[in-house]
Amino acid sequence: MEAEADVLRLDKFLVFARFCKTRAVALALVEQGGVRINRQPTEKPHARLRPGDVLTLALPAGVKVVEVLGLPARRGSAPVAQEFYRELP
Repeated sequence: MEAEADVLRLDKFLVFARFCKTRAVALALVEQGGVRINRQPTEKPHARLRPGDVLTLALPAGVKVVEVLGLPARRGSAPVAQEFYRELP
């Protein structure tokens, strides 16, 4: 069984990494089909993320592709949140 520190719910990651302001907004984004994990569409806000996963996000500001580098324990400042992912071209 996986350790809890090795996985994080998708909706929590979107909030903690500051892609969404609240979990309700993250839930809506996921349920509308605006998120892919490793190129696979998901409609599950409880999907498990691990370091190394690649997210494709259809955000209001445009599409972003990011690699998950780590899993934050809470929502922090923007510079701290950016340490947990890197944008891919």
